[in-house]
Amino acid sequence: MAEEKKLNPILKLVLEIGPVAVYFLAYRRFADQSVTYAGTEYSGIVAATAIFVPLILLSLAVSWALTRTLPRMAVFTAIIVVVFGGLTVWLNDDTFTKMRPTVVYSLFAFILGFGIWVQGRSYLRYLMGEVMPLTEQGWMLFTRNWVFFFAAMAVFNEFTWRFLGEEAWIWLDTFGQMILTFIFLATQFPLLNRHSDEDKD
Repeated sequence: MAEEKKLNPILKLVLEIGPVAVYFLAYRRFADQSVTYAGTEYSGIVAATAIFVPLILLSLAVSWALTRTLPRMAVFTAIIVVVFGGLTVWLNDDTFTKMRPTVVYSLFAFILGFGIWVQGRSYLRYLMGEVMPLTEQGWMLFTRNWVFFFAAMAVFNEFTWRFLGEEAWIWLDTFGQMILTFIFLATQFPLLNRHSDEDKD
């Protein structure tokens, strides 16, 4: 089997963060004014979403062209962005794009929770087992914590766009969720250290 091609780290970062950064800048550009196209007025967030969707697809296309592989998580996220972003632009209703993170986080929480509490297995181990050796108990605890985190993020997203306003939600959707994810991961280091399976490997 041919060795999997690896992206340059800087290019990988650009492909992952670039569309989000452009989305944020586009919103800032159109936040205080509507955009008229073909006789229809679109709010700033709808206009930014219309730019974001093709950029996500372009990012995946470039990644595929260079590596001939696509991360499962990136493909799933792109599908959700296209569906909810498409509905946002087509119906000219930003409710769909604001609910997008809620749907993503809820699905992740449900799938991972179903795995550990119904099937007794960690789907995270299937995705990350080769790069992060943990004991069986470690994987179950780590996955459980992700379920709680994703569920909390779904609730927080709904609270933000419904009660804190569009400006706060844009910050959460672009950079806030990444910061919160990094903070969550930092809190998991003690668990990962306790249940590391490196010695056994």
